[in-house]
Amino acid sequence: MILFLEITLLIVAVVLFIPCTFLLVECLAAVLPANKKQSEVKSEQVFDPLKVSILVPAHNESSGIRMTLETLLSQVSEPKNIVVIADNCNDDTAAIAREYGVTVIERENSQHRGKGYALDYGLQFLETNPPEIVVTVDADCIVAPQTVENLARLAKTTNRPVQATYLMEQPANPSSKDVISTLAVRVKNLVRPYGLLRLGFPSLLTGSGMAFPWQVIRKISLANSKTVDDMQSSIDLAIAGYPTMYCDRALVTGRLMEKEAAKSQRTRWEHGHLETLLTQSPRLLKAAIAQKRYELLALALEITIPALSLLVILWMGATGIASLAAALGLSWIPLAILILAGFSLFCAVTLSWVKFCRTDIPGKSLLAIPFYLLWKVPLYIAYSLEPQTKWLKTERDNA
Repeated sequence: MILFLEITLLIVAVVLFIPCTFLLVECLAAVLPANKKQSEVKSEQVFDPLKVSILVPAHNESSGIRMTLETLLSQVSEPKNIVVIADNCNDDTAAIAREYGVTVIERENSQHRGKGYALDYGLQFLETNPPEIVVTVDADCIVAPQTVENLARLAKTTNRPVQATYLMEQPANPSSKDVISTLAVRVKNLVRPYGLLRLGFPSLLTGSGMAFPWQVIRKISLANSKTVDDMQSSIDLAIAGYPTMYCDRALVTGRLMEKEAAKSQRTRWEHGHLETLLTQSPRLLKAAIAQKRYELLALALEITIPALSLLVILWMGATGIASLAAALGLSWIPLAILILAGFSLFCAVTLSWVKFCRTDIPGKSLLAIPFYLLWKVPLYIAYSLEPQTKWLKTERDNA
């Protein structure tokens, strides 16, 4: 019995040590002096903006789509190159979009709901006169200048999917939870992809600000209602030979939800990530071995890193149990491994904050992390009881 407990604790310690260590490797790579040549495209290469179409899936986005279209119109040669997919809308999203002269198509299908189905509908619309590059942007985002061009140029040059930096803007009166959420998103969508870029590894698609060569995006089906369809798409494309490349010169900014909407949003993201972690890690490892591709192994390691809050909660629980076991005379090796894992985790988050977050996330805000973790515990308990595996629209609070 004692041997069984020691082996179990050792396995748990190693399982937590791997993602914590890989996270530190990513963050260390991100804070090293930048090499601008890594994401630049040779100046002699030609970019034809007329061959780019932008798909904007929108479900009841009348409150935010104006802002999105206004930031996109200056980045296309003609408004018609922007295609808004008004998906199962019962508001005036389509009418507002038409005011801007963009192409608007409407989709009604109560059985097949979700962003993946909307994007697939948009791709079918483009089939008759396909563009060279397809860029996708959510209908509640601000797109920084030159983002579309930088994404499309890199996708064209590499013939790979490309992901922009996708960050979240805090609400007008952010709570401590909002600040910590902003830090977590910054680490996930900026620090880690940038570190992977520096290491020469692919990254994951993160939702908005994605670009695909036409022939690449048509190799997979987007018609699904998964909660993290973007992550699944990047895995499918990577296995097919088209791993995602991060573009640090492109920026798309969304907005964190407030109150109950924030809980719904985080539940959708994190339940989906957990499902993908459990189902797709073995698939990636198998493909990495079969195809002898180290980048698939790196991608498998990347998706084994759960949300930072969950990683911390798991580490704290495992370390507490390992400490008790060591105090009772069992092996101290699991505790030693967990201490190293915790040190890696602490260094990764600290380095990320110092390099990328310190100017707009004050250090005193980090004191709220324990309360943030407590707020997240019910979310993970809910996953163990009834995981959310289908896409659900996150309704915005009125406040």
